[in-house]
Amino acid sequence: MPSRRGLLACLLPLPALASPALIQPAKAQPATAQPDAGQAGQGASGWPGARPIEIIVPYPPAGGIDIMARLAVKHLPNHLPGARFIVTNRAGAGGQTGNEAIFAARPDGHTLGAIATLSFSSIPLERPARWKVEEFTYLAQIVEDPGAFWVRADSPLRSLADLRDAARRAREAVSVGSAAGIGSDDHQLLLAFEEAAGVRALHAPYNGTAPVIRDLLGGQLDVASYNLSEGIALLREGRTRCLGAAAPERWSAMPEVPTFREQGFAVVSGSARGFVAPPGLPEEIASALVAAFRATLADPAFLEEAARLNLPMRLLTGAEYRANALREAETVRELFRRRPWSNG
Repeated sequence: MPSRRGLLACLLPLPALASPALIQPAKAQPATAQPDAGQAGQGASGWPGARPIEIIVPYPPAGGIDIMARLAVKHLPNHLPGARFIVTNRAGAGGQTGNEAIFAARPDGHTLGAIATLSFSSIPLERPARWKVEEFTYLAQIVEDPGAFWVRADSPLRSLADLRDAARRAREAVSVGSAAGIGSDDHQLLLAFEEAAGVRALHAPYNGTAPVIRDLLGGQLDVASYNLSEGIALLREGRTRCLGAAAPERWSAMPEVPTFREQGFAVVSGSARGFVAPPGLPEEIASALVAAFRATLADPAFLEEAARLNLPMRLLTGAEYRANALREAETVRELFRRRPWSNG
């Protein structure tokens, strides 16, 4: 998936890095073992050492995943005493470079990844990738950022029905820009809507939210597809409108925006973001990290800052997070079977 999202660098301050955490290697468990949300198997006093925990972000700084990672590592040390973390951005190949680095790292608790699970399943459909979705160690999902369709404030399109009707007048009569390009959650939202509405739009792939918004505001695009959290600032300024959110229910930060389902289109899509580790992470280390994430995500200070940054939260941990990622992967494979796309 292409880099996400340049605009956020302008809108939101990056949380400062926090003081880091150390975990010593332990005997590896099978790759398919997943942590439960139980108690940490070992106290922080049992993890001396000098190495920090590296959080690999497979995208450039200032995007949605990077902001999530830096916010988490600011608060995690409060719930993993003695811990210190560093965030490393390993961008390249639409997230593939970083994803492969996470998968290939030693499963000793010193390397984690801040990821969007959609890239785990969509990239291997387009080209060879050196990972298996089911073999990552899933720790905690933090954000589930629904996709949405956006128009300029003065657009004649007032609803998804208007968009459908406009697209029916002629094939590719309406232009829709996807902020993260071909195969991204933004593009898959367009494909799913086209199926539900029985239409075809003119797809314009972009490499970031900033350029797609620039062209939307400039009148070069009829509609733009990007996530709810990325559009809230311009919506509040009255410069854009949201035609619909591809969410199970309305987001409390935008209660006036109806979902796709409310408008008669059975489409739910977005970007699920969280933290994983390489395959084979020892269960005692995985359980300790899951417990620290759970405590962090219940921390009022963390929740207050996440709300200020307009992060749509959805907490899933361990086996539950893994199961959700595998369901998403199956949905992506089915969509690709019906409507194949290619970055090649």
